[in-house]
Amino acid sequence: MDLHEKFTYSFNITQEQVNQFAELSGDTNPLHLDAEFAAQTQFKKPIIHGIFSASIFSKVLGTQFPGAGSIYAGQEIKFLRPMYPSHPYEARFEIVSIDERRHSAQISTEVYDVETGKATIKGVATVIHKEKF
Repeated sequence: MDLHEKFTYSFNITQEQVNQFAELSGDTNPLHLDAEFAAQTQFKKPIIHGIFSASIFSKVLGTQFPGAGSIYAGQEIKFLRPMYPSHPYEARFEIVSIDERRHSAQISTEVYDVETGKATIKGVATVIHKEKF
């Protein structure tokens, strides 16, 4: 893999998946699960748990970019805007630095709302992969 190499991944998360995450994580905040409750908030409808939204990074880093054998060693993250179930998003990745001695890379991790073009999540992941870096 090369410096500044990029990868994109389109996705959406359903309300059913949000409900399953709430059950698994124990985060049953009604902001994620109850449409009537969420309607009374600034978001007007249920939003996806922030950390669940960011889990797309783990999926892509571990299976596609750089892929199987990756060790997801760290993540800096900022949640910029809410994300909503059944809405189109695009995760974007770019290698920003490589440490060949440690077989690791810093990879920019971002999510964008496909309809508005605005960033919802921005961060940087540290990934180790002995064969790719």
